Amino acid sequence: MNEAKQMHDDLLNALLPIIPRTAYRDIRRLNTLVWAIVGLSLKHTVRLGAWAEVLESRAQYAASRVRRFSRWLHHPALSPPQWYKPVLQAALIDWPLDRRLYVALDTTALTPFVLIRASLVYRGRALSLAWRALRHRSTQVSFEAYQPVLNQVRAIVPAGQVITLLADRGFVHEQLFHYLRKQQWHFRLRLPGDTLVHLEARPASPVKDLCSPAGEKRFFHEVSILGAAVGPVHLALACLLNQPDDPWFVVSDEFTDAQTLDEYGLRFDIEESRPSRETSLRGYPLGSRSELPHNRVAMATAAGSARLASLCTFLA
Repeated sequence: MNEAKQMHDDLLNALLPIIPRTAYRDIRRLNTLVWAIVGLSLKHTVRLGAWAEVLESRAQYAASRVRRFSRWLHHPALSPPQWYKPVLQAALIDWPLDRRLYVALDTTALTPFVLIRASLVYRGRALSLAWRALRHRSTQVSFEAYQPVLNQVRAIVPAGQVITLLADRGFVHEQLFHYLRKQQWHFRLRLPGDTLVHLEARPASPVKDLCSPAGEKRFFHEVSILGAAVGPVHLALACLLNQPDDPWFVVSDEFTDAQTLDEYGLRFDIEESRPSRETSLRGYPLGSRSELPHNRVAMATAAGSARLASLCTFLA
C-alpha cells in the first residue's frame, strides 16, 4: 500500500465516527474530503491537478479526477461548519476548562477574495477554529464581515471556556468591544496610533502621544478609548529598541503589565504560519466568482490539521 492510500484509509477511519452522516449524507463526499486532505498533505498545494495525482480512482483520465474535486469544492449543499465542528471538538476534548484559550483573528489576501480566520494559538502553532472567505478589495474588513467568524468560534468552543482574543490594528471597532464584553471574552488588541485615549483630568489625546521612550514600557489603567469613550480598559505601551518606529499600543480588559505584551505577542505565531498558508491557498485557480471553493479548501486544510493534531496528542 502506497503512502497516499495508507494516509487516506487512516484519515477516513478516524473521521467516520466523528463527522455525523447527516453532515455529508453521501459517503462519497466524505471520501473526497479525505482525498483532498491527502493531496494537501503530500503536494503542499491546492492545485487540483496535483491532488488528482494522489487520488486512487477508477477514472482513467486526470481531467476526470480534477472534475471530481471541482464538483465537491463548488457543491452548494456542503456546510463546512457542520463538517468541521465535530472534528475540532474531538481535538479539544481533553482541553481543561480552566486553561485559557488564546484566539488570534487575522486576514489573508487571496485577490479578489479575503480569508478571515480565527485560530487557536498553542505552543507556537495556530489551529484554525473558524473562517470566512469573501470577495473584498483589501484585508481591512468591517466588524459585520468578521462577526460571523466570532460566532462560529462561540458555537465550537465549550461553554464556560476562558477565551482571550488577540487581534491587530485593523480589527479595532467599537462594535467589537461591545461584542466581547457581552460574550465575556478577554482581549489583547493592538491600537492604531491615532486612537483617542481619555485619561482622568486630561483632555483626550492620541495614544501615540503617551508612548514611552525606546526600550521602555508604560501602563495605564481604568481609561477609555475611541471617540465614544469605550471603557474602562487598560493599556500597555512599548517601544521596542529594534523597532523604534513601530511601537505597540495594546488595549486589554484586564490590568496590564509586561505579561500583557507577551500575551499579545502570541498572535505572531499565526503570522509565522501565513507564508506557507498563502502559498498553498493561492494554488487554486482564482477565476471563480464564488467564495465556496475557498471555504471548502480552508475546511480541508483545517480538518486535516485538527485531526492530525489530535492523533499526535498535540493538545495534550
